[in-house]
Parts: sequence; structure tokens; C-alpha cells
Amino acid sequence: MADIKILNPDALGKPLGQYSQLTRVKASEFVFIAGQVGVHKDGKLAGDGGFDAQCGQTFANIEAALKSVGAGWGNIVEFTTYLVHSQDIPKFMKFRLREFPKMFASGAYPPNTLLMIDRLVQEQFLIEVSAVAAL
Repeated sequence: MADIKILNPDALGKPLGQYSQLTRVKASEFVFIAGQVGVHKDGKLAGDGGFDAQCGQTFANIEAALKSVGAGWGNIVEFTTYLVHSQDIPKFMKFRLREFPKMFASGAYPPNTLLMIDRLVQEQFLIEVSAVAAL
């Protein structure tokens, strides 16, 4: 079992959202989850294709990947998030405010780097999230 400590050192100040500044990990194994997008396993775009549907499916895909190796949200040590439109930042933050307390009941949220990019592998994709987990 990994020893995972989510930390917010005073020297770095308070995070600007639902994330922490760093994770200290002692683990025997790491899992690197490729960037997930808002598609179902059959390749169909989630819901109406809007940001909210894609965001929810993206995190559902990460959860499925975690479960496939016997892990859960508590094993996550880092996220990297890519958004295509800066106007989706408030929607992303709202999703995290609503869902992260359920996913991370301890209130210790893993570090997350949020990047704005020109586009993803397919133009219809609005969000992609990769993750690292420790077992």
C-alpha cells in the first residue's frame, strides 16, 4: 500500500482551487493513466458533446482505469488537465467543487496542472485529463 501525503506548504501559499501544491509518495508501483477524453468505451462522445458531459465522462474513464488495477481515487497523486476553451475554466472549477468532495472524502485533493491548448486529438474534444496513481 502506498504512503501518500497531500501537502500545502506555507511557503507556497493557498491553492487557487480544488487541488493541493504537492504530493509526497512512498510506493512500490505507479500507474500512469493516459489522457482521457469524454467518450464512452464504444468511442461515442458523451451526452450532447458539451463540456459538462465530456468532463463527467473523462473522470468516469479515469475511475474505470483505476478500478482496472484495483485502485481508487485515494491512489491518485497527480492530474494534468488540458482545456481547449478558457471560457470552460469556470465549468471545470464548478465540476471539481461539486464532485471532488465525493471522490476525495478526506478533502486532500491531488495536485493538478491546468493547461490551455489549441485543440485535442479530435476537434470535438473539449477536455483531456491524465493522471498518476500510486499503489
